[in-house]
Amino acid sequence: MQHGPILNISCYLFVSLADTAALRDRLHARAEALGLKGTVLLAEEGINLFLAGPAADVNTWVAELRSDPRFAALTPKESWSEHQPFQRLKVKVKGEIIRMNRPTVRPDQAPRAPALPAATLVRWLDQGHDDDGREVVMLDTRNGFEVDHGAFDNAIDWRLHKFSDFPDALAAHRDELAGKTVVSYCTGGIRCEKAAMVLEDHGLIAWQLDGGILKYFEETGGKHYHGGCFVFDERESLAPDLTPVA
Repeated sequence: MQHGPILNISCYLFVSLADTAALRDRLHARAEALGLKGTVLLAEEGINLFLAGPAADVNTWVAELRSDPRFAALTPKESWSEHQPFQRLKVKVKGEIIRMNRPTVRPDQAPRAPALPAATLVRWLDQGHDDDGREVVMLDTRNGFEVDHGAFDNAIDWRLHKFSDFPDALAAHRDELAGKTVVSYCTGGIRCEKAAMVLEDHGLIAWQLDGGILKYFEETGGKHYHGGCFVFDERESLAPDLTPVA
């Protein structure tokens, strides 16, 4: 259901990019011409973006981006707002689209860790175990202050200060997860996708929540989740119906 005239989109895609500088210039020019605001990050490992503007203009920009075969699989998550939540437009080239400081973790060059659909997660949490009878544990890969806005019930929270702390935290807690089905999650999926690869590297049974919390809200209404989901714009936190928390 639409709530306001401004369409907000967020999405990412791990895909190998060799022309990030040229892409930066082209994507910035088109977004600026369409009056969009937000952030687009590019790296050799892919793209990560948060943009907002009138729906027709946002959809035009996305359609042009997806006309490049490398970005055809992009599936933006949508929400609506009364006002533009971003103050400016930034298109940047970075070393990583989500910083982990582990050069060997390259989702664009490796098989994707198993992705768990929201409906399956609800069923597992309802029944108290996965389809093989193993205990399911939810592992929050977000920063501690984000978790304070809301999280899955009984989720593991290592009070991360930044995502690059995750590998060391996992090394310290790995044995606590052994023999369990670990579902990593984050806001939109990008952090838990990298995290799931590291979990697998440690020999754990790992899934990533497909599309993150925002997709879970969209498809389930937030069952087994308490509070809101912190977002990095002026709305601050979204409720399970994807409207700003009052």
